[in-house]
Order: sequence, then C-alpha cells, then structure tokens
Amino acid sequence: MTDRPNVIIFMTDDQGYGDLSCMGATDFRTPKLDRLAADGARFTDWYSNSPVCSPSRASLLTGRYPGNAGVRSILQGHRTATGLPPSTPTLATHLRGDGYRTSMSGKWHLGVSDESRPHNHGFDNWYGFLAGCIDFYSHIFYWGPRNQDPVRNPVHDLWLNNEEVWQNGEYFTAAIKDRAISEIRRMAADDAPFFMYVPFNAPHYPMHAPQEYMDRFAHLPWDRQVMAAMISAVDDAIGEIMDEVERAGESENTLTFFVSDNGPSRESRNWLDGNMDPYYGGTSGGLKGHKFSLFEGGIRVPGIVHWPGTIPAGQVIDTPAASMDIVPTVLDSAGISIDGIELDGTSLLPHLASGARVAERPIFWEMNGQTAVRRGNWKLVLDGQLVEESEPVSGAWLSDLSVDPSESTNLANAHSETADELEQLARDWRADIEERWEREFSDTGHGTVTHSMV
Repeated sequence: MTDRPNVIIFMTDDQGYGDLSCMGATDFRTPKLDRLAADGARFTDWYSNSPVCSPSRASLLTGRYPGNAGVRSILQGHRTATGLPPSTPTLATHLRGDGYRTSMSGKWHLGVSDESRPHNHGFDNWYGFLAGCIDFYSHIFYWGPRNQDPVRNPVHDLWLNNEEVWQNGEYFTAAIKDRAISEIRRMAADDAPFFMYVPFNAPHYPMHAPQEYMDRFAHLPWDRQVMAAMISAVDDAIGEIMDEVERAGESENTLTFFVSDNGPSRESRNWLDGNMDPYYGGTSGGLKGHKFSLFEGGIRVPGIVHWPGTIPAGQVIDTPAASMDIVPTVLDSAGISIDGIELDGTSLLPHLASGARVAERPIFWEMNGQTAVRRGNWKLVLDGQLVEESEPVSGAWLSDLSVDPSESTNLANAHSETADELEQLARDWRADIEERWEREFSDTGHGTVTHSMV
C-alpha cells in the first residue's frame, strides 16, 4: 500500500438521474451502488459537462470544458476518425507521469485514429472499443463508416492494447468487469498506486442483457425491463470489482467515483424492432429534458464519491459539482501540484473530507445552438431544446433550482435583472469557447459540431 490513493472511475452511458435506487428508482434496486453511496458521498446536483457522450468523457478525463479539451460533439466511429487532441493531457497522463500505473476497460469514444487512442493519452494498458456504440455480444459498431454512405458496412471494434481481439458471444458488461478485475489484481501487486478507468457502455443502445437479468424484471414493460436488466448487470459488475479491491487490501486506500456521461436517451433505435416511437425506458427522475438537452434531464446525473477513512460516510451533498472536477480532486488527493496544468474544474476534496465550503462559481454548458449556466440556485438556458432537431422552447429560460428543479416555470421576465446578468455571463463564456475553437481546434476535425446522436 502506498501513501497516495488508488483511483477508480466508473462511468455509465446514457443513464438517467433517476435510474439508481439510491437516486429514487423504485421498480428495481442497485444494491452495490447504493452501498457505495451510503459508505461515501452522494451528490444530488452532480452534472456531466455535456448532454452527449464524447464531450462529457473529454471533460471527465481532462478537467476542462469540452471546448477547451478539443472535443465538442459526438465523434464518428470510422477507423480514421480523430478525437481528443494529442496536445490535451488527461488524468492518466498526469498520474502516469507521477508514478501511477494506469489502465482502462470499456468505452473510449474519444477518437479512433491512432493519435487519439488511449495509449497516446496516458494509459499503460487498455481494453475496449473506440467508437460510440457496439453490439454487446458481437462487438460490432454497426453504424459503419460515414464516408461510404449509402453503403455502411459494420465494423468490428474490440481491442486489447491496440491489437484487435475477437470475443464473439461474450456480454460486454461482463467482459469489462473481468478485464478490470484482472488489471486491478495485477496493479495492486505492485508497489505503485494505480488508476483504473472503467467506462461501461450500458445502458446505451443496443438494448442487450443476459436472460438471467431479464428474468429478474419480467414483471416490467419491455422498455423498462431491459433498462433495469442492463443497469443491474453494471451494478453487479461494480460490486465484483470493488470486492477485488477489498481482497487486495486496498479498500481504505482507494478513491472511487461513479457518474453517468449524460441523461437518458429517447432515441427510437433503442427499441430494436423498427419502432420509431421515442424510447421511454430511462428516467431523468422528474427532471426536464434528456440526452442532448441542456435542461436538467440532459446533464444532471448520478454522482457518487467513495474513499473510506478519508471521506465520511453517509453524506448527501447538494453542492453543484461536475465531472470536470474529478481531475483536480484526484490530483489534490495524490498530492500532485496543478501549477501549469490547465483546468476548469475545482478540487472537491476539502469539501468531501472536512465539509469546507466550495466557493460559488458559475458552471457552463453548450451544445450546438444551446448555451446554459448555473450560478448558485439560478439556472439559465439559452435557446434550450427539449427534443433534438426541434425549435428552442424559449430564447431564455430562467429557473430557481432550489424550488423548481424540474424547470417548470420560466422566471426570465419576473427576474429580468438576474436573467440579463446570467445571459451576459453565458454569452461571454461561449464567445471565448468559439474564439479558441476557431484558433486552436477547428481545422483538426476534433469533434466538429454535429446533430448526430450515437
């Protein structure tokens, strides 16, 4: 055991705010994650930094807003698609540079070209797929290369340390878990601390789950049944991974995070049967909006932090926090100086460990034409969309989240001074993002803004 903590980050894919029993789900239970929350800290106001997956993953791994990391939208999956720029350091980069062993098992979705793959972003070892979604059993990215339209041949997408591997028939949630356990077992035997990044692709479509999990929820409608089954498989996998940490004697010395990348998907392709009706299997827990929207349902997600002996158990925290805060929190816990490191997030460690107040700060989001800001309890959404490809519901929508977390009432007229102030703040931030994008990233293809939903 070292003085510096091991770090594990679990991430799920398209999991809504209300789809854990510790977050309010009543039709299925997630006992392993409930225990992680009970033994640590559960955030009621945790945010992804984007309502879609590639930008939110870029923020989590870099500690920056997506536009400052170089990824602003969903990345394509063909084998030459660029992504996270080599010049953007990740948490793995920082930790490996300070003696950590680093490994990943799961979904990358930050670029398929060699320069953007995990081994060029700080990971000693990595296993998983590189594009946005795969069949859970054949591991095929079935969207195919966009540049061959209308012929979109499926592309196999499963890799071990940059070598293609074939595990046809293995349920991928279990494969992620098995690889993570073997990596933790290997790294825990070393004298150095380790960083294990475990981004699950569940419950992103295609909606696949083993029969044993479907049978648990046979009483539920199919759309909810398969959602419960997929999340329960993830819950069991996380439980087994944490059991391995305990067997290795590393429980007290392991800092663990659990988050989702964005809100629940309403995409019709979740049905698998040609049904074009929006999918209703995931829930935002009463929040407004879903994946792609900058209303709360698209960006407020489950957030759990666990570190026995350092973070007191049983905390329920309503301080606004975001996935970009993970990098500075980890660096703080490891005693690594952030001097010279570009970060937009802030360390939550003093707040988690001793209750020190987090200085009030605005948190910003952008997605195509939408821009949003939260400061304190006030949240302003500019040109916010409830449904992708649709007209904005309002030019400016102001909510007091302390009394109206579902953003049901627009207070922009009643509190015009606050709305104007936040609008100026949001537009200035967005202008800075756009200026930097044009200057630094726009000619590289790193996450060109698009409406694609994969």
